[in-house]
Amino acid sequence: MAGIAKIVVDLALNREFDYLVPESLGGELALGSKVMVPFGRSQRVGYVVGLADKSARSDLKPVTSVVSKTPLITDTTLELARWMSDYYCAPIEHAVRTVLPGAVRRKKSGFKEMLYVTPSDSVTPDTADSLRKRSPKQAAVLESLGDGMFMAELVKASGASAQAVRALEKKDLLHIASRSSIRDPLARHTILKTQPLNLMPEQKVALEAIKAMLLPSTPAGPKDNHVILLHGVTGSGKTEVYLQAIEHVLAAGGGSIVLVPEISLTPQAVERFVGRFGETVAVLHSNLSEGERHDEWHRILDGKARIAIGARSAVFAPVKDLRLIVVDEEHDGSYKQDESPRYNARDVAVMRGVMAGCSVVLGSATPSAESYANAKSGKYSLASLPHRADHRQMPSIRVVDMRIETEREGRVNVFSRDLIDAMRDRLNKGEQTILFLNRRGFSTSVVCPKCGHVAMCNQCSVSYTYHRQTEELRCHICGGVRRVPTHCPECGDPAFKFAGIGTQRVESIVKQIFPEAGVQRMDSDVTSRKDAHWEILGDFRSGKTDILIGTQMIAKGLDFPNVTLIGVIYADLSLHVPDFRAGERTFQLLTQVSGRAGRGDVPGEVLVQTYTPFHVAVQCAQRADFEGFYEQEYEFRKELCYPPFSHLVCLTVKGTIEEKVRYAIEVFSKNLQARLPDTVMLSGPAPAPLAKAKGFYRYQLMLRSRSVRSIVGPVRAELDSFKWPPKVSCSVDVDAISLM
Repeated sequence: MAGIAKIVVDLALNREFDYLVPESLGGELALGSKVMVPFGRSQRVGYVVGLADKSARSDLKPVTSVVSKTPLITDTTLELARWMSDYYCAPIEHAVRTVLPGAVRRKKSGFKEMLYVTPSDSVTPDTADSLRKRSPKQAAVLESLGDGMFMAELVKASGASAQAVRALEKKDLLHIASRSSIRDPLARHTILKTQPLNLMPEQKVALEAIKAMLLPSTPAGPKDNHVILLHGVTGSGKTEVYLQAIEHVLAAGGGSIVLVPEISLTPQAVERFVGRFGETVAVLHSNLSEGERHDEWHRILDGKARIAIGARSAVFAPVKDLRLIVVDEEHDGSYKQDESPRYNARDVAVMRGVMAGCSVVLGSATPSAESYANAKSGKYSLASLPHRADHRQMPSIRVVDMRIETEREGRVNVFSRDLIDAMRDRLNKGEQTILFLNRRGFSTSVVCPKCGHVAMCNQCSVSYTYHRQTEELRCHICGGVRRVPTHCPECGDPAFKFAGIGTQRVESIVKQIFPEAGVQRMDSDVTSRKDAHWEILGDFRSGKTDILIGTQMIAKGLDFPNVTLIGVIYADLSLHVPDFRAGERTFQLLTQVSGRAGRGDVPGEVLVQTYTPFHVAVQCAQRADFEGFYEQEYEFRKELCYPPFSHLVCLTVKGTIEEKVRYAIEVFSKNLQARLPDTVMLSGPAPAPLAKAKGFYRYQLMLRSRSVRSIVGPVRAELDSFKWPPKVSCSVDVDAISLM
């Protein structure tokens, strides 16, 4: 035997198990290796997270086999997984599982083997002609083959069968052999090569600051920090700065990771990076097929791709010699994972930078309160891009007071008169419009006008949303679906009223007002199909679509020069929710969506429809007053000890019987209070803002402290000893970004 392997198995036990390493496997097994081990009466997949010379136990079982000879988890990524488990109060198994994509965990290592066909030396230009009369299918195969093709492609191109190809092999006219096939997610797309652009003075200063940060530290002069916040207004050319910084990294032999928050941003981001760097870019996001995701990840592991671009989980990409991580739209809530471990990819990127000795660029037009505070305090460096590229004008923003509009019209309308006139003007000029409403569906509730009954989801404490296209009521929390009732279940009245608005209703009204316009909707209901993002944005870029309607997935990152009008249908949606970040989110959304206008030669205009026109978030967004908004926001946060003046940890206890849940969290809270130092503020227990979801009643505890360890330590200790009642569970969200 040759030592001890410490292994985590694919079960949430939060334990490492010791196994003997047989001499026959000693040369194959290393840190990060995927292995098969005996566990109970079965064999389970595990990952090697440590190696030791001895163990406290004497009854160890040997490792059965090594599944992957090449370690799938690098030393730095393994260290990152341990940090995530500790910081986010999660089982180590969850953290290890998170750093490996599901496609990599489930599939065998290596690329897919497929049959590849090549012509033999005996084939001449006349061979196909001589076969045409007696074997037209075989002739078609030879004509389609060229220098070589995969069997599946050849059969499709020639219209022949695999038997025809095999018949030619028997005649020694071609050869068939296995060859690795890499599934390319960009094979169906044409991406044009681009060249670096001339930078404005502010962009040059920002780029030089990043280059200086990329210089290796020395004992005589270590880096002051490794993070720079690139605060640039929308359209200021942040992406070009990223591209040229990565070009500098590649020239030095290093690799980079680029994170974008939404899949909807990925098409444009991919086009820009692949257009500049070609095949050295690998794409990682959940909209890829499992095979594409597997192959792209292995291209990175093998060093064939030196740039990884994708959504949240791309932060764990096994990039060789990692020198730079870019987190675009660093403020975005999509970077936060909603299941254990509940990590924030932005913060994990910063920690990976510490562990890997690489630099991190956080970019945003509306930085998060936490990142901006770190930059102001000197913890992060700060680079600013206060002007748009080529000094294009920022869009003018008009606030439409819908209270006055309602009084004037005598009813509540979806569109103000000003917005309809502005849309008509853009259509007449051949310019494009984006309409933003952060709520999908046709109507937000179905109400009986006679008795007031509202169609509520029986699994969640929210009303159903009406989807007209499928004539269904859907719950946007649990995904439950039911048919629209023909009459009120309470009083029997058939006159149901559809109240509220969603993107489907906006689309329907726009098509009625402007029947001649090309109208397209972009929300999660229409983008679930593969490549739907590419198609919708492609039609918009080509001018087939005049008016694009969408949720927050169109509010950031998109760059279309012909968009000159943005209409925000209902700016108040994100304001009136029980969350201390409501004002910040509204300011960010309004600023980001406004930034989609006027990116070409024609100045842009933004119309913001709101019932609370004097709210500070709306007023500061109208003036593009970032500093003014955060001065007021920080005063509110400081007074109540909310982030960035503290770390916030939210504990949610849930179960199917409300009395059990309430009793359990009350006892847990009392026990926890005894463990907490005086520096920790404990609020609750109380029902969660979303009191019931997916059939579970939910109660919460909220803890705040300047030191996250003063919270996490006692919480973990109490969780380890507390016995939860059957069917009652607790989740921990460290650095929570939402209390919902």
